[in-house]
Amino acid sequence: MAGKAFDMIVIGAGPGGYVAAIRGAQLGMSVAIVEREHMGGICLNWGCIPTKALLRSAEVFHLMHRAKEFGLSVEKPGFDLDAVVKRSRGVAKQLNSGVTHLLKKNKVTAMMGEARLTGKGKVTVKTDKGEEELTGKSIVLATGARARELPGLEADGDLVWTYRHALEPPRMPKKLLVIGSGAIGIEFASFFNTLGAETSVVEVMERILPVEDEEIAGFAKKQFEKQGMTIMEGAMVKQLDRGKGKVTAHIETKGKVEKQEFDSVISAVGIVGNVEGLGLEELGVKIDRSHVVVDEYCRTGVEGIYAIGDVAGAPWLAHKASHEGVTVAELIAGRKPHPVRPESIAGCTYCHPQIASVGLTEAQAKEAGHEIKVGRFPFIGNGKAIALGESEGMVKTVFDATTGELLGAHMVGAEVTELIQGYVVGRTLETTEEELMHTVFPHPTLSEMMHESVLDAYDRAIHF
Repeated sequence: MAGKAFDMIVIGAGPGGYVAAIRGAQLGMSVAIVEREHMGGICLNWGCIPTKALLRSAEVFHLMHRAKEFGLSVEKPGFDLDAVVKRSRGVAKQLNSGVTHLLKKNKVTAMMGEARLTGKGKVTVKTDKGEEELTGKSIVLATGARARELPGLEADGDLVWTYRHALEPPRMPKKLLVIGSGAIGIEFASFFNTLGAETSVVEVMERILPVEDEEIAGFAKKQFEKQGMTIMEGAMVKQLDRGKGKVTAHIETKGKVEKQEFDSVISAVGIVGNVEGLGLEELGVKIDRSHVVVDEYCRTGVEGIYAIGDVAGAPWLAHKASHEGVTVAELIAGRKPHPVRPESIAGCTYCHPQIASVGLTEAQAKEAGHEIKVGRFPFIGNGKAIALGESEGMVKTVFDATTGELLGAHMVGAEVTELIQGYVVGRTLETTEEELMHTVFPHPTLSEMMHESVLDAYDRAIHF
């Protein structure tokens, strides 16, 4: 295959890369994709998918404890952590082989190896068998990101874990410290806390879930504390003293440092882009704080080189990467796709209770100079939520008072990660409150709360 020429070469086969490759092939281009580790990338193998499998086990375990409420009986609920992890790995494996099949079906040339850009349109791939040269008219960087490691808090896989170790934990933690309360930190905190670990979360910002609406994050915090979690906000882990089977954490809050002992620590303090060893600087590709700088069409500024997904910056979401993959493939094929609009991409966190949001928070809407109308509706006012035994939660909507534009929607509670898409479609269609009010929501469903929240913004809520 020496010197084989392609229309498009994709580096990285995560949810950005493999989708870009498939779309490129659908549009009639010859496409090669290079992956150094796993087809499906972090998302399918060590991220989104296996964590959801773990969290589902925790959710079922939580429900087993509530059996009596539902008129059911369960003998002493218990769990086998190895079996929970095994199920999670099986789910990941099934999807990993699915990606391989899809690439083959779409006639994409897939290669396992490390890629490096060696000149204009030139990619060298280091495989088990040696090096291969490829040439491509367009190159798409989809190399993703990895866990950020802070000095002194580095993971060792035994006492201190990254998300990767937490997915195959060496033991069930008795006393767990989670550093960072973004989606990854909170999901693992939720998982281990539900299974009985005494869990503490430390967040350097003034509140947990810093990207979420303040009111929603506050509601979630109360629920986590009710479940027995300890939440420390505006706090920082200064150092970790590692001993035999234990870690002493020095935690600073408001200038005071206290020492606490844990048997396991998960570090979830953000991510850094995989930009090293690709030969980007030599070609003039701009990198800012470990992320490739791109425009709204994912172009790097160097002709013929594009970057998508986590390596191209926030929001760090698999669905954003996939969408960018399609956009770039269409652009390369000479189509005219819409630019990517990060503000219309939903964020979902699968802790218990779930959190989902799209668009501007209440604070961001005010900062942007909007006069706003805000609606809220609690789960306790919804028939389906009560029937499910899930009466803790709320739906919040933010509108522009003048135009009626839906600026943002924020939810916390059961299944909100599935509900948010209704508002996402609404934003894509540039909906106003009027269309949403005129939409008939089916009964009994959780989605009725979305309707009521809109009505509430205009003082028209019926059921509360």
